[in-house]
Amino acid sequence: MRALSASLIAALQVLAITLPQPQHLSIPLTKRSTLRTADGHGPVDPTSIMAHVSSTLVKLQRGAAAFERNTGAVLFSESSSLTKRIAASGSDPLADDSNERWYGQIEVGTPPYPFISLHFRLDRTMHDALMRAPPVDCDTGSTDFFLPGPSCGDSCSGHDIYNPNGSSSAEPLGKTFMVEYGDGSMATGDLYTDTVSLAGYNANAQTLGVASFYSYGFSSENFGADGLMGMAFESISAYGANSVFQTLVSQGAVPEPVFAFKLASSGSELYVGGVNSALYRDPFTYTPVTQQGYWQVTGDAIEINGKDIVNNFSAIIDTGTTLILGDTTYVSQLYAVINATEVGGGVYSLPCDAMPNVTITLGGKSFAISAETFNFGTYGSSGNTCLGGIAGGDGLGDVWILGDVFMRNVYTAFDVGNSRVGFADLA
Repeated sequence: MRALSASLIAALQVLAITLPQPQHLSIPLTKRSTLRTADGHGPVDPTSIMAHVSSTLVKLQRGAAAFERNTGAVLFSESSSLTKRIAASGSDPLADDSNERWYGQIEVGTPPYPFISLHFRLDRTMHDALMRAPPVDCDTGSTDFFLPGPSCGDSCSGHDIYNPNGSSSAEPLGKTFMVEYGDGSMATGDLYTDTVSLAGYNANAQTLGVASFYSYGFSSENFGADGLMGMAFESISAYGANSVFQTLVSQGAVPEPVFAFKLASSGSELYVGGVNSALYRDPFTYTPVTQQGYWQVTGDAIEINGKDIVNNFSAIIDTGTTLILGDTTYVSQLYAVINATEVGGGVYSLPCDAMPNVTITLGGKSFAISAETFNFGTYGSSGNTCLGGIAGGDGLGDVWILGDVFMRNVYTAFDVGNSRVGFADLA
């Protein structure tokens, strides 16, 4: 019996070694920015920030319109005019939104071909295998995915071209797509399905747009990625399709239905199929997604120097937004506490050596915004005045957008399976 037990133990040890283990693959993130200098502290042109705010608002409006079209429901509360404004605006100044992007790499087709996607850059874990690959724009504030196609011609010069005819897994859907923006930027083309590989995981029959035209706003001069790839929910998709990560989850391709971000000036990464325990301190604080459109949750409070500015608000966690954005009314109240000066368009200046204590409470836990991340950079010639990392936008109501200025202070897990977002202190 002992001999049998010993043999069984030995066999189990061999199995433990040889059986494939669950894999979580990370992707290091590198940011391209024209909003501010590489050190993050300026000088900064406030008009660039205002344009970024405007483009973010219209992105939300477009998502709200797609949500209503796809579900028949209204995404935002009556306190917000985002849903109402989309019909009047009808366009999105994307060219200005290319100021701050996280770059990452993906592969598309059979055999796989590499492309660049904005908003995250692949991690060193995958560096050797994917160094040949250019990036794509991966954004938790959108869902759809498109790349330049073979008939795009000179308008896509400088970008790597995706040719569905060269992929044995590509299938045409017989539908067209068009994305159009207020500055004249536009991409048009046809919808296909194909295999998309994200950090080594394959999403089969993934819907993507194959562009036959890129306007100047998408030229390689203005747009550093080859295409755009969203990581939000199907309900805000203009295609009516899953995001790449949602497809991975539905096909059981990832070990856990979770992806996570660490955003920082160095050591940033996207983790696919779980969380990287080396990058955060337990415990996670989770808060449920209130509407499966954006990664939208309920926030408890925002404070500045101990004074409550807003309670029980709606928060969208968005890697595609650089700042923290709130309604102009709340943002003016926030900056009034520290006697900051509005320089225009919801952007405020304050002494560089007087950064306030700002906290955002989610799921009952308060997360501090460091002075380093709140300080968006110097303004003016003196070098003593800086711009704040919170800006105001018209029509947001009780909706706040928690972008990089917030996310650089936390480790963030996007849990598709449980429809929730988790936050933890950085290690």
